[in-house]
Amino acid sequence: MKKLPIMIAIIIAILSINSNSLKAQEIESSLNSMQQKIVTIAANTAIGNPDVLKTELNAGLDAGLTVNQIKEILVQMYAYAGFPRSLNGITTFMSVLDDRKARGIIDPEGAVASPITDTRDKYTRGREILEELTKTDQRTITGANAFAPAIDTYLKEHLFADIFERDVLTYSERELATISALSAMSGVDPMLQSHLNMGLRMGLTESQLREVVSIIGMSVNRQQGNNASQILDKVMRYRSDLQNKEAVRNEPSILPENNKVRLSLITVDPERLDEYNVFLKEEIEASMQLEPGVLTLYAVSEKENPNKVVILEIYADEEAYQQHIKTPHFLKYKEGTLDMVQSLELIDTTPLLPGLKIK
Repeated sequence: MKKLPIMIAIIIAILSINSNSLKAQEIESSLNSMQQKIVTIAANTAIGNPDVLKTELNAGLDAGLTVNQIKEILVQMYAYAGFPRSLNGITTFMSVLDDRKARGIIDPEGAVASPITDTRDKYTRGREILEELTKTDQRTITGANAFAPAIDTYLKEHLFADIFERDVLTYSERELATISALSAMSGVDPMLQSHLNMGLRMGLTESQLREVVSIIGMSVNRQQGNNASQILDKVMRYRSDLQNKEAVRNEPSILPENNKVRLSLITVDPERLDEYNVFLKEEIEASMQLEPGVLTLYAVSEKENPNKVVILEIYADEEAYQQHIKTPHFLKYKEGTLDMVQSLELIDTTPLLPGLKIK
């Protein structure tokens, strides 16, 4: 009979440990009260909802956000929602502070932005910040940035240098505000997808991002919340595929019979070889990191003729190859090196030892 109380004590102890563990995980993965208010302040500023914004600004101050932190959020919103929404948010905040002062509430101003001591040009500083956020090389420009180079300059010099460089908010907090604004806005799905990835790279967890889209759905707009949730699902599936791909790469495997294996024989203009290699390195790194269907891209050059490049390409199947040549990073490489490549020969191959294990 004495064993029963002992067993009960053990069960209670186990339940207690599990409960504490779950609580710890919940605390670690969920947004704190200040982060929740960053979400609602950014979202309601971006969509121009001053009445709700006034309530959320009060709640943000009560949750512990400083005056300067909220100013930073409102100023940053102009880069994503435009000057009118940002200025309206700022004037709304001014009226909130006046009202609180009239009621005897003195809110802490908080830290101001540290002086910038880096003497390099703003474009370089902004480019490096963007590289840290995206984990990709930003030295070459394509697409809309190449079509209208002024927007590339404004983005790097102003958004990522003038704004993101200010240390009143962390990169993680700025991404949280950006994701919240883009989640509440319609027609910006590609940018939302990019910033969800940036947020994850800056330390935001999947659980925190799930909470963001839940807040948007419940307190801002249900349809936009559902849309943001679907985009987050897509991002997380993609990242899961990448993790699975990396796990497969770390284990010896047998090449399936339907792998597409080819050699690319490339002759590059010798005078533009360094420029070409920058494009090639960026394309291979992006393909290997982002595409589960790209198993190997291995590039070598001849010692005596370094402009003679050979690339061994192995794809999971024909479909993976077709998807690869439509990706933004491949098209950037293809378009950017078009006038650098003097000759290109693509040779489809048949593995002589298809059962050979590779690693």
